[in-house]
Amino acid sequence: MTATLSFPDLFEPMIAAKPRKSQQRSSKQPKGGRARAEPATPEPESVPAPAPARSSKPRVRATAESMAAQQRDISVSEFFAKNRHLLGFDNPRKALLTSVKEAVDNSLDACEEAGILPNLTVVIEDLQPDRPSTAKQSRYRVTVVDNGPGIVRRQVDNIFGRLLYGSKFHRLKMSRGQQGIGISAAGMYGLITTGKPMVIHTRPDAKKRAHHIELAMNTKTNRAEVTEDQETDDFPPQRLKTLSAGTRDEAFLNSGDYTTGTSVSIELEGRYQKGRGSVDEFLELVAIANPHAQIMFVPPTRVAAEDQEDLPLTDAAKDTPDEGKAPPAPDIVAKDKKIDATVSNIEKDGMIVFARGTDQLPPETQEIQPHPRGIELGLLIQMMKDFEAANKGGGTLYNFLQEKFCRVSSARASDFCKAIGVHSRTKVGDLEPAQIEALFKTMQETRLAPPPTDCLAPIGVRSMLSGLLKGVRAEFYAAETREPAIYRGRPFLVEAAIAYGGELPADDTARVIRYANRVPLIFQQSACSSFKACAETSWKNYNLTQPRGSIPIGPLIIMIHMASVWVPFTSESKEAIADYDEIRKEMKLALMVCGRKLGTYLRKRTAMKRQSDRRDVFERYIGEIAKAINSITGEPAKKLYDQLLKEARKRTAMADAQLDEEGRTMKKRMKDEADELRGDEGVVMVENRASQPAQESPAKKDAASPPTANGDVVKLSKPKRKSKKKPSKNDQELF
Repeated sequence: MTATLSFPDLFEPMIAAKPRKSQQRSSKQPKGGRARAEPATPEPESVPAPAPARSSKPRVRATAESMAAQQRDISVSEFFAKNRHLLGFDNPRKALLTSVKEAVDNSLDACEEAGILPNLTVVIEDLQPDRPSTAKQSRYRVTVVDNGPGIVRRQVDNIFGRLLYGSKFHRLKMSRGQQGIGISAAGMYGLITTGKPMVIHTRPDAKKRAHHIELAMNTKTNRAEVTEDQETDDFPPQRLKTLSAGTRDEAFLNSGDYTTGTSVSIELEGRYQKGRGSVDEFLELVAIANPHAQIMFVPPTRVAAEDQEDLPLTDAAKDTPDEGKAPPAPDIVAKDKKIDATVSNIEKDGMIVFARGTDQLPPETQEIQPHPRGIELGLLIQMMKDFEAANKGGGTLYNFLQEKFCRVSSARASDFCKAIGVHSRTKVGDLEPAQIEALFKTMQETRLAPPPTDCLAPIGVRSMLSGLLKGVRAEFYAAETREPAIYRGRPFLVEAAIAYGGELPADDTARVIRYANRVPLIFQQSACSSFKACAETSWKNYNLTQPRGSIPIGPLIIMIHMASVWVPFTSESKEAIADYDEIRKEMKLALMVCGRKLGTYLRKRTAMKRQSDRRDVFERYIGEIAKAINSITGEPAKKLYDQLLKEARKRTAMADAQLDEEGRTMKKRMKDEADELRGDEGVVMVENRASQPAQESPAKKDAASPPTANGDVVKLSKPKRKSKKKPSKNDQELF
């Protein structure tokens, strides 16, 4: 029998016979000499590391009972107190802006629901003006006063002292607020950072005294703890009228304008800084989308200068007229009182006034019921349970379908009942799970009319143009409002507007202004569906420069507004719109309409300038030609000059063209045809803001006369004809 060797047994002699690398190196002789005899040093033996001392105490393992003893529920306020970054309070500068935003949104909603033209006053007081220059934040007191309907006393504790409490979450109706978190979260942030409670003044009845309440939120219970409650005549708070020279003016917080309303004051840790993402920018954008509101803003006396940058919109200090002088009006001849082109923002004595641009309130919205195509199976089951509980088990499926859904008529409700094999008198509680699932499938497959759109209140073309004229110094304005569309069974509407040229920077990337239910969206621009729609639109088709996969470059501002009964925000902070295909498609279509108008305008302006340059060349040599022909044929020089000038004007007739409200060349129209233009709300063009080419001489400035969107004439800059100037010396010799 032969012995079988394993793999280690075969190679063990070879490994033992092979010397180590250190032994091989020591045995080698140095170059040019004999090997030195070095004493062999024994290799130190490796000493194992001492093992860590183990605790003699035995480990106590958790049991199901011990783990159950540690489990408890948490309130929503306690959760958001630890995760306040989800609500927009992740840094001092953003926290200050979010607090102002939530208070302004609530004030505008309250005024519009009560049918009151909003008067808002925003005051930010710096409570640490003597802080060192190296301080990254300061303590501020934010106060927002409105002239709305006020708040009844019994609801103050719930509105300002509880999260997820409000009237807007369960209703399908357009509003700025949705979740019932905003203003109470701002008070919670102020309490966490400063320990100070909110101070509320509210007067729901002009004939009664106002309520003065100070309260703080208990984050453990999500309830308000009132520390002061009394009646007072101090509304609006007179303390605010002593802050600066501008606040001492009689028009500031005039008691006649604030007979009812609410005032909210919050002390918090923040950082006030001008530029992008600032309170100034937010209020300016609010004024553009809400031209029916008048906003007075009193900024703090000390401004953080780090990373400060100017806004590419209006400059209130620059646009403010001198004392005793009327504000400069853009060169627009408009009789339409819906747009006041002379309105501009004013800064005086440390106060900025965003003036009211129109006296027309947005249309009143109506609440609607859910659409059958916009619900899920679980929601349908819950709606049935709620309906059964409300009717104490006596509600029928026939009544449920008509009362709890829109666009479901009596005939359609009967068809749904027959489709699942029940009659119209079947109780909701008697349905089996399989029948409910069959009903849900039938509702999704049935073709129904889209939901009603009276629940939406769009800004409107005229209001958008009014807001842009007031806030953006450009030369060309265009706006478009799309027809309502549907996503997940919920109606929504998209509006877009652009402003081009004028004083806007020509070498910068276009500015994108995003709105959702009239509220500006300041942060998370790249994650928003509005920004993606701008990047996907082919602006090169409209004579603009656009890098691949980005927004265009040029003197352009793009404004996009989405109005919906429920805006799909990406987070609780409401900073970006979710990227639904239906929403992005409507945004792109609205931008395309505005882009076509701008492209037509730019092409016509280019053609007009080209023809004007041709005429300039003709007129330069007409005199010499007429003189030469006169010397050859003897024809009167003046007659030849007039005929050649007439022919030159005929060949370059484009230079005298007039552009209509769409930017198209306009032929001679009868008076009744011009009146038809008054009903078209398309474009506004401003002459004295039109940009001129860099190489164009100052003498080449004239004006064509296109009508505005309401049919009135607006001058459009183009090169001037030399025929209107005095004739040259050679031309004078002809006459």
